[in-house]
Amino acid sequence: MRAEFTAIIESAPEGGYWAICLEIPGVNGQGETVEEAKESLKEAIELILEDD
Repeated sequence: MRAEFTAIIESAPEGGYWAICLEIPGVNGQGETVEEAKESLKEAIELILEDD
């Protein structure tokens, strides 16, 4: 199954980036680059959906 979610990525005050997904409350990711933040968020979403 393939699903699409909205990712909001912003630069973190301490450096790097953080990402959240509004469709899944509480899921977030972080990374030194935008790509790392996206991958971290993707992994967090997969873990939450796998747990359901």
